[in-house]
Amino acid sequence: MTSIVELIARKRDGGELTAEEIHRVIREFGAGQMADYQMSALLMAVFLKGMTDAETVALTEAMLRSGRVIDLGHIPGIKVDKHSTGGVGDKVSLSLVPIVAACGVPVPMVSGRGLGHTGGTLDKLEAIPGFRVDLDVDKFARIIGEIGGCMIGQTAEIAPADKRIYALRDVTATVESVSLITASILSKKLAEGIDALVLDVKVGRGAFMKDLERARTLATALVRVGTRAGKRVVALLTRMEEPLGRTVGNALETREAIDVLYERAPADLVECTEALAVEMVRLGGRAATQQEALDKVREVIRNRSAARKMEALILAHGGDPSVVEHPERLPQAPEIMTVTASSDGWIGAIDGLEIGLSAVAMGAGRTRADQAVDPAVGIVVRAPLGARVEPGAPLADLHVRTREQAELIQARVRAAFRIDPQAPAPKPLVIERIES
Repeated sequence: MTSIVELIARKRDGGELTAEEIHRVIREFGAGQMADYQMSALLMAVFLKGMTDAETVALTEAMLRSGRVIDLGHIPGIKVDKHSTGGVGDKVSLSLVPIVAACGVPVPMVSGRGLGHTGGTLDKLEAIPGFRVDLDVDKFARIIGEIGGCMIGQTAEIAPADKRIYALRDVTATVESVSLITASILSKKLAEGIDALVLDVKVGRGAFMKDLERARTLATALVRVGTRAGKRVVALLTRMEEPLGRTVGNALETREAIDVLYERAPADLVECTEALAVEMVRLGGRAATQQEALDKVREVIRNRSAARKMEALILAHGGDPSVVEHPERLPQAPEIMTVTASSDGWIGAIDGLEIGLSAVAMGAGRTRADQAVDPAVGIVVRAPLGARVEPGAPLADLHVRTREQAELIQARVRAAFRIDPQAPAPKPLVIERIES
């Protein structure tokens, strides 16, 4: 039998692994017969050399079969989930699940922690006092049946091999691999018992896919592999140069997600949320056209049934539902320092990557897999893209534990804002739609 070291060497040299070999790697890794450092070496080889479609499909199936595939057949309706490839300030899932559930589409969602410079849905949910994301599979299914949606993290039963590999990718600089991202996303999503999936593939400086070609490649791979697995899959390519919305940081983003349900959120966040909700409502069979779906989405926000759905969801997870009406009860940092402009002009760009890395440095994200995050700290953008500023005008507020912490990061945040002599031309948020 070929040794694990030989398999790593073959992939390092650009060779192809068979489906049987990939299934064996995942089995031995799960059984503790393959060390973390060997898996890290294989991940780096994949990152550098890539995988064929056949290898990616095999890896998806192997990670899927490493745990339990949930059966939601007893729940009426077409089960639809959404997944984002990650971006700075991307808090869409928190409002999207109650919106789509209020439209009558069941939403089973297994989410992740922060990865690299981007935040994680689970970390934002845990900013809500008492909210538990570690529910077991049976409770997950029960809540979906009762409320119409549920958001949990990976359990020991759901694609456990992916959970361990995900943590290794985060700390070995192997996140931005199309094959690894595809297998990771789909192994979790197919294990949820979904019928359809909407993908938000972020493109730009603040995303893992920095250019349109790579993002399109990833979206196409996800749609192709997901369709081969018998699911209906739609992908949207969305801009992620600047942070989405105005906030970066867990409690701050949770509060802004709640603002979507009360029609007081920034326009770009609303647009992204609506675009994804429309796709989910259509795939869920609750609307025949884009306009009909959009009308339903806006109505459940307007009549506050989406806000009430979020309260029910929080309560089912053991959290404090009063934060929906009173978001000021979310954790708040004791100090706020304002970063100001040093010249006049228009905000021509905001470097999403630098803002995301700055938030991580403040404690809102992780640099180690075992690191805790501070739910209260983060950044609030005061001067959005296209805003006119003068010297001394506020660019961003730093929500920190100490003034010293803010002083260490303020120059980096200021440098993330580019001030131009002319206002920038508007660019579309949704760049492209991909379907099988």
